Amino acid sequence: MLYDNPRFFPAGDMALVAELGDAISPEINRRVRSLTDALEQGGVPGVFDFLPTYRSVLVYYDPLVATSDEVQDGIKLLLQSAQSTGAGARNVVHLPTLYGGDLGPDIAFVAQHNGIDEQEVIRMHSGTDYLVYMMGFSPGFAYLGGLDERLATPRLQSPRTEIPPGAVGIAETQTGVYPVASPGGWQLIGRTPVKLFDPARERPVLLNAGDYVRFVPIESRERYDDILRRVDAGEYVVDVETEAAES
Repeated sequence: MLYDNPRFFPAGDMALVAELGDAISPEINRRVRSLTDALEQGGVPGVFDFLPTYRSVLVYYDPLVATSDEVQDGIKLLLQSAQSTGAGARNVVHLPTLYGGDLGPDIAFVAQHNGIDEQEVIRMHSGTDYLVYMMGFSPGFAYLGGLDERLATPRLQSPRTEIPPGAVGIAETQTGVYPVASPGGWQLIGRTPVKLFDPARERPVLLNAGDYVRFVPIESRERYDDILRRVDAGEYVVDVETEAAES
């Protein structure tokens, strides 16, 4: 439920949490992004940093400049002015993905667990545009919402010690992409050759909160290797489609 008025909670002597709702939903997350956009413009005196999440924003402020009550009043005013702001256009980032095989070793288990075949896993997983609710955990990691509940699968009983960048996985009711090599317990169903995090790029992180991700199946390993070569050479341009946002 989206709150009519934000709820505030102290977070130490120079931060507070502005909670905007009690669920994970696109509507509440749009309000989170509206608030962070307004804070980015310097709309509240004393505020020097903030961290958006699924349904709240952690706001840091200088207590020598503003009190907690003053910051709360400023946030309320920002939200009031943002009430009529539409969601605007949305960016849909296409991630070419090779499903199954040695790049998606757990797709058979995901299919078996859910009583479907591997092609149905691919069809359902690639048939949804996933909202990036927030960024975190590791550089470039996007928390995606919208996984078809028919694909929900438990994590591995024993996590892998290292998962390569670009691995696409499912864990419980979430799906995501590992942006850097790291340990992990997600069920791996494929891999994208696109780099979600590259410190050598002018803009290291590919995705932003508020973007949508569409996984686009790659037909062969040869095609995957060709895209990977172009990515490594700096020649590949990620397809970003701009669509009118849903009301």
